[in-house]
Amino acid sequence: MRVVALISGGKDSCYNMMQCVAAGHQIVALANLRPPENTATDELDSYMYQTVGHHAIDLYAEAMDLPLYRHTIKGTSVDTGRVYTICEGDEVEDLYHLLKLVKDKEAVEGVSVGAILSDYQRVRVENVCKRLNLQSLAYLWRRNQEVLLKEMISSHIQAIIIKVAAFGLDPDKHLGKTLDQMEPYLLELSKKYEVHVCGEGGEYETFTLDCPLFKKKIVVDSSKVVVHSADAFAPVAYLRFLQLHLEDKVESSDKFMISSCCCKVNCAEDSIQSASEEDGPKKSPPIIWKSLEHNSLQYSKPLENSGKSLSGYQWVSGIAARFLQLEERSIQEAAQEAFSSLQANMNTKGLELKDIILVHLYMKNMKDFAVINSAYMTIFDLCPPARVCVEAPLVDGVLFSMDCLAHKCDVTVGDVRNYQKQIMHVQSISHWAPANIGPYSQSIKVSNPCYYL
Repeated sequence: MRVVALISGGKDSCYNMMQCVAAGHQIVALANLRPPENTATDELDSYMYQTVGHHAIDLYAEAMDLPLYRHTIKGTSVDTGRVYTICEGDEVEDLYHLLKLVKDKEAVEGVSVGAILSDYQRVRVENVCKRLNLQSLAYLWRRNQEVLLKEMISSHIQAIIIKVAAFGLDPDKHLGKTLDQMEPYLLELSKKYEVHVCGEGGEYETFTLDCPLFKKKIVVDSSKVVVHSADAFAPVAYLRFLQLHLEDKVESSDKFMISSCCCKVNCAEDSIQSASEEDGPKKSPPIIWKSLEHNSLQYSKPLENSGKSLSGYQWVSGIAARFLQLEERSIQEAAQEAFSSLQANMNTKGLELKDIILVHLYMKNMKDFAVINSAYMTIFDLCPPARVCVEAPLVDGVLFSMDCLAHKCDVTVGDVRNYQKQIMHVQSISHWAPANIGPYSQSIKVSNPCYYL
């Protein structure tokens, strides 16, 4: 894909670009959001963007020999919920306008994002990408931070600490230090005080001076320390670059080695370990759908509704999409009719589509998957249910059938104060989720039980 890289100047956005290139994508442009020019400080209290070091971003783009698109951060953090919806005056809308400009100018298809742990940032970038029909590429997502930091250093990313904001980090001692110089101390802080080794808790920020993607390296001639908050235990301070220049590199090559990675994530109290990535670009094997031999055995299930359990669960089974070859309507129309039937059935039970937490989708023929999935996407938008999809020998004339598990919290049953519904709906391609992204959540946790694909 043609990819635009969101850059802050830091190590994470830089290393994610390297991962994109290793996966076979082409970085064609850079994008950055900066504070207003009349702002007295380089450090904005933004939930989304790193602004420290923004003065050097032009040199960063020149070092990579790529076009740079920049936009001023005009908004603030207005909508801070788990799920983001379009909100006028929010800083996320500044990102939307920036990426829309890049897409119009550079015909990009994907966006490189250096998010490691922050659901807040990931959800908002994915929201913008969905609106612009772009694919988010966040290869660092949920990586083990100790392993990731070692990879960055071994991959010859030369980045320095330009901001500190954590107990144990001293502006006088640690600002300007390189990652390899800081690694032993960061590991020590992690063990003692649970500091995030890669700074994902906001403990520190970095600026990249050189990496294998750079055609020239950035040299800092002079800088000064600016104290943002003189806290006695965890002072917040950053480097302001005063003068920098570019130098030619002795060896400049677009070829580099990526260490094998073992991506882990704790989800639903289980550990999910993905396959390791080999050195260099590698094509994914094609998905081959195998048709079932139906013979005389055909599956059919009547429309049924279970009673509501004491804990608020209810099944709706046998929602089917029927389609005859002689009919003039399309497969998509038949699918939409089935989803409308589901919605009507839910309404009669006092339920909404957002109350569905798990769907079992049985397909007659996987060749119809793309069409049916497009219709499915129009029904389940934000925070969709988890889904299991299989091909099954359905009776003639049935395209697909669905069983849906719904849950609605009843304030008259149990203790509503202990009710929690947590949804993980990752739409960024990453080592953690290389393929299982779509109009379904990877997991939904209702109080203690967890449902996942």
